[in-house]
Amino acid sequence: MFISDCRREFYDVIVNQRVLLLVASDVDALCACKILQALFQCDHVQYTLVPVSGWQELETAFLEHKDQFKYFVLINCGANVDLLEILQPEEDSFFFVCDSHRPINVVNAYNDTQIKLLVKQDDDLDVPAYDDIFRDEEDEEEESENENEESEPSEKRRRFEEDVIERTMKRRQRREWEARRREILFDYEQYEYHGTSSAMVMFDLAWIMSKDLNDMLWWAIVGLTDQWVQDKITQMKYVTDIGILQRHVSRHNHRNEDEENSLSIDCMRIAFEYDLRLALYQHWSLYESLCNTSYTSASLKLWSVQGQKRLQEFLADMGLPLKQVKQKFNSMDMSLKENLREMIEESANKFGMKDLRVQTFSIHFGFKNKFSASDIVYATASLMENIEEGGPETTNFIKALDSLSRGNLDKLHQGLDLAKKQLRAIQQTVASCICTNLVISQGPFLYCSLMEGTPDVKLFSKPVSLCLLSKYLLKSFVCSTKNKRCKLLPLIMAAPMDVEQGTVIMVGIPPETQSSDKKNFFGRAFEKAADSTSSRTLHNHFDMSIIELKTEDRSKFLDALISLLS
Repeated sequence: MFISDCRREFYDVIVNQRVLLLVASDVDALCACKILQALFQCDHVQYTLVPVSGWQELETAFLEHKDQFKYFVLINCGANVDLLEILQPEEDSFFFVCDSHRPINVVNAYNDTQIKLLVKQDDDLDVPAYDDIFRDEEDEEEESENENEESEPSEKRRRFEEDVIERTMKRRQRREWEARRREILFDYEQYEYHGTSSAMVMFDLAWIMSKDLNDMLWWAIVGLTDQWVQDKITQMKYVTDIGILQRHVSRHNHRNEDEENSLSIDCMRIAFEYDLRLALYQHWSLYESLCNTSYTSASLKLWSVQGQKRLQEFLADMGLPLKQVKQKFNSMDMSLKENLREMIEESANKFGMKDLRVQTFSIHFGFKNKFSASDIVYATASLMENIEEGGPETTNFIKALDSLSRGNLDKLHQGLDLAKKQLRAIQQTVASCICTNLVISQGPFLYCSLMEGTPDVKLFSKPVSLCLLSKYLLKSFVCSTKNKRCKLLPLIMAAPMDVEQGTVIMVGIPPETQSSDKKNFFGRAFEKAADSTSSRTLHNHFDMSIIELKTEDRSKFLDALISLLS
């Protein structure tokens, strides 16, 4: 059931209860969790936080805690499957689901007792009507054929014929209704996409309760930016939500800066700005950022010798000396940095990079601490999928969560260093795949498989890193290929998951040209292909378009996908 009043139907219900928080492993979920934790701290709400990276962990966590808790809050998990069927809870358990995954499962949408969905009211959900999906079980009573002995045989026969006709009509109507139901559900569940960021939904709750702080606003901004960086929402949706948050930023950060009201340098300030679409450039060198940002790397085709020449021409056109460009951004001459954005934008237009400018927010605190929202997204995501320390995933989750607090700058800087390594690894792998022609057309889709022994292959066994790599690779391939048909195709990417168990992780990415709706059809396609071939697959991820598959079943699984999508 959709909640219309988050404060009354959600927060006031749980404020005096013990709550179990089940949080998915993505940056938007972490930001929503931070906002909710801050609210719980205000009102001394007792809660237990459990990170969950997939359906199996969600089930295990529920089974472990179901006896101690009656109220469960799920962040970025649980909306797109039938929760009651998966978890089999007692009737006195209540689930509050704040999830950006779409489409929302129809059973969750119409369950008005145990499932409460926290969704932004103006989201376009298109949930089918109740009567089209559900039908009350009609007890088809067998009419007694015991007729009065006085009735004529002809009377009996006439009634019997009428009864047979009526039953036949009912059966036909039921078959037609079931066929129409299947069609409606197929149309509704066919594509996977994302709605409003969960962090923004939680910030709206804080705002309604007049408990919104600048920190909470910043987490909402980071949650939205995560959706944009991961390419989960359309540019139109991003710009619309940026506009909503911009009004809150003006309200929280509007101060008359004169001699009497000047802010301390340690105060936190959020500012809206038009920034460059260059990853981590303020914490890196401009040269490294240009080479390792998907947009500039694909546009200039930096994996080729010709592309490297174009990069040199691009820098020469801006009039930036290589010595300046290759040193840390903070160490560049102030005279160059003052007009840098204008210079880069002007030259970028000449080189066909018309979308290098993007609307975003930045945060300032202390003398030298300035971060853009995308910096935080890259750093937090890298901490969450850190493979260097080899500890349990829960440790990475807690570190990533801590890095979102202003007091943990050391963890944030560690995240930034990891993010640089991740972006370098992605660009090197993209260049390798394109130069060695690893991306092949399978008919209805493009396919690329990373072999065991590929550099940084362990990093790409993680879902967020593999999705980023797939999106960067598809963008680069579309820029490099001369085949017009290939430019319109989606991509399936596979990477080794666990060599000992012989499994691969596979992700499906919609076509690069399909930027208007960001809808992904691979989730349902993977399910059907697995069912038709009895492939040993594990659909454990909250994103349906990411699956795990036994290596020896890969060829028959791909053959089924080709015939299904042709």
